[in-house]
Parts: sequence; C-alpha cells; structure tokens
Amino acid sequence: MDSFMKINDVIHSFVWGPVMLVLLLGTGIYLTIRTNFMSIKRLGYILKNTLFKMFEKEQVGEGEITAFQAVATALAATVGTGNIAGVATAIAVGGPGAIFWMWLSALFGMTTKFAEVVLSIEYREKTEDGRFIGGPMHYIANGLNLKWLANIFAIFAALAAFGIGNMVQSNSVADSLKVTFGANKWAVGVILAFLVAIVMFGGLKRIANVTERLVPFMAAFYVIGGLVIIIMNIKIIPEAFRLIFRGAFSKTAAAGGFAGSTIVLASRMGIARGVFSNEAGLGSAPIAHAAATTDHPVRQGLWGVFEVFMDTIIVCTITALVIMVTGVWNSGETGAALTTMAFNYSLPKVGGYIVSIGILLFAFSTILSWSYYGERSAEFLFGTKIIIPYRIIWIPFIVVGAVGGLETLWDIADTLNGLMAIPNLIGILGLSGVVIGLTKDFFKTKYVEELETKNATIKE
Repeated sequence: MDSFMKINDVIHSFVWGPVMLVLLLGTGIYLTIRTNFMSIKRLGYILKNTLFKMFEKEQVGEGEITAFQAVATALAATVGTGNIAGVATAIAVGGPGAIFWMWLSALFGMTTKFAEVVLSIEYREKTEDGRFIGGPMHYIANGLNLKWLANIFAIFAALAAFGIGNMVQSNSVADSLKVTFGANKWAVGVILAFLVAIVMFGGLKRIANVTERLVPFMAAFYVIGGLVIIIMNIKIIPEAFRLIFRGAFSKTAAAGGFAGSTIVLASRMGIARGVFSNEAGLGSAPIAHAAATTDHPVRQGLWGVFEVFMDTIIVCTITALVIMVTGVWNSGETGAALTTMAFNYSLPKVGGYIVSIGILLFAFSTILSWSYYGERSAEFLFGTKIIIPYRIIWIPFIVVGAVGGLETLWDIADTLNGLMAIPNLIGILGLSGVVIGLTKDFFKTKYVEELETKNATIKE
C-alpha cells in the first residue's frame, strides 16, 4: 500500500504541479487569442445575456432543463469549499500576490470553460427516454473519434467524484458544524446523506430544481456577508490591492506568519486554487451544460464564461478581500480556519456562522452536482443499468467522508480529478477549430439578429 501511495504522490505532484498548470493556463490563453478575446471584449454582452436573464423561463431550442438550471447545477459544483478554504490556502502559502494569479487564470479560464460548454452542446446525444447527455467523453468520442480516450476520461470522472465531489465535501461540512455548533459528525453525515438521496434519486430535473433555488441564495448569503465586512474596512481596500499586485511580482519571501511568497510560489498557488475553484479545463461542468435547452452551442457557452466570472472573479475575490482587509492573512492559519478568523474579526460570533452555513450550502450543492457528473460518466462506460447501483453506492460514502474515513481514497480521487484535465484538454485543443467556427457563426447571425431586433424596437 505504501508503494502504491508513493506512486499516487508522484502522479498527484504532476497533475496539480507546474507543468499541468501551465498547460491549463496555456490552453486558456490559446483559445482566448483564437476567439479574438471574445470572453473579454464581449463581457458586457455576455453578462447581459446571462446574469440579467437568469430567471427567464422561456427557452428556445431543444434540451432537458433550462439554461440557468444547467449553469446553476454547474455552479453548485464549482462554488464550493474551494471558494472559502482554497482561496485562504492560496494566500496563506503564496501570499497576497497569489490572488493576482488567480484572477489571471480566471480571465483565460473563462474561454476554456466557454469552449468546453460549446463542445458539450455540439456533440451531445439524445437518449431513447428523451434525456440529453454530453460532456468531454462525448465530444472526445464523437468529435475526435477517440473512444479509448473518452473512456479514460469517464473512468477518471466516475471515480474522482467520490473524493472531490463527495467525501471531501461531507467532511468539510461535518468539521465546520462540529467546530461552530458542536454537532456530532456521524449525525451530520447521516442527515446529509438522507437529504442528498431525496434529491439525487429524482434525477437531473430534481437536482436542477434544487440548485436553481439554492445557488442564488447561497451565493448571495455569503457574498453579502463578505461585502458588509469589506464596506466596514473600505479605507483599507487600496492597501489590500497594493499588497496583491506587489506580491504577485515579488522575487523574495515576504515577512509574516505565512509560508512566504515568491513569484513562482504565488503564481503556482494562485493558478492552482483558481483552477480547483472554477474547474475550467477539468471537464466536469460541461456534463451539466449538455442538458441545457438552447438554440445554439455558443449561447450556452456564454453561461460558461459567466460561471467562471461568478465563481472566481466575484466569490473568490470576496473571500480574498475579507482576509486581506481584516489583516489576518499572515496569522499562520490556513484553509477554512483562516476565512473563519477573518469573518469573526469584523463580525464577532456572527462571522463564524456565515462561514459554517456557507460551507454547508456550498458542499451540499457540490455533492448533488458531482453525483450527476459521476453518474453520467459511469453511464457512458456501462450503459443505463449502472445508474441505480451508482446512486446506491454514492450515498454511504457521504457518511464515510463526514467521519473522516478512507482519507487515502480521498488522495487517490484528488489525483484522478486532476487527471481528468489531460483527455479533456486534448479534446478541447483538437476541436478548437469547431469552437472557432461556431463562435464566428453565432456572432455573425444570432448576435446581428438581436441587434437588428433591438434597433427596430427602438425606432418603433
């Protein structure tokens, strides 16, 4: 077992190390240039057609769930403990400069996620029972005709889901509720498993119905709490940004209680935590987006841009600024404990509750979404007969994670989560021409049609 874990450690250090992070960031830069910086130049248009149309029920095109339900399911998985604990870890280890690199990775990650979603719609399939299924395994198999590579992705995703999307999340909830409320971990695990089972066994539509209500609430709950603290310390904001930009390019370790920061360490931690948080390039979110009702792949792709923007640029930045303006960033604490300390500093007693409840909501929604990701991946490998057994196996692992069991399995699952990026990036880069073509088609037709309709309305 020891030799097996040593092999896992070597693979883990690669998939979450500098080489893979450069590949992930490099893919985003390449796609951003190829799409003529669409996700940046047209950000206003993207937000207008996503954020400001979030709750529209009228949908054009085919699909199983609404566009927002798809992005809510994806956001339910990405807006999670990484936004609370991951950002804090990035600052504690890499210093304030890590936040700059996190922003940079998100800026290019928006186009990576856009490409994933576009391809998931373009190559999705409709099952005999009327479901729409897709994701990296489908666009690798149907677009590149590499079924063996698609199978590898599906294996990684189906197994990784039990770690990053299940046990790690339930453990975060159990730990947080135990510290804040003195809750029993076994009880937390059983209750959480019961609630997940109720939703999970209802299939995607029930998961989507829950996430479309839960995601806006949980995001608003956490963001408002963070904004209150930022406003309370508004005079310190300029200094916080100064530390972030100075730390991003510091050649020597800075003083303080944290691990110390150099350009290499700050960039590595910032990019790694950014990717871990928004999952751009890992290939998970496209599985949910594939079921969306839409009339064009690019229209749903816009939601992919919004997803990264919301997750990293908004929620992660809120966490980072709270930690910075409260001055606890170099206290020596890390992870969720550091974020809790920051919230408690400005909002004594109440702050800890905000973080704990935030972790509970974030983790619960993540477990729901990843159960769907894992299930679709298993279905790709074994067919519909695996769906019910996969759900049955999924539930007890929530309890196992809550009490802190099988941590070795968590490490292996974390490695598999990183390995998902390799076949997915091959798929994205190999089909980048398809993404470019669809993007040009959309903005020459759909975009122009919308402008013409708008102008005609104004003239009337």
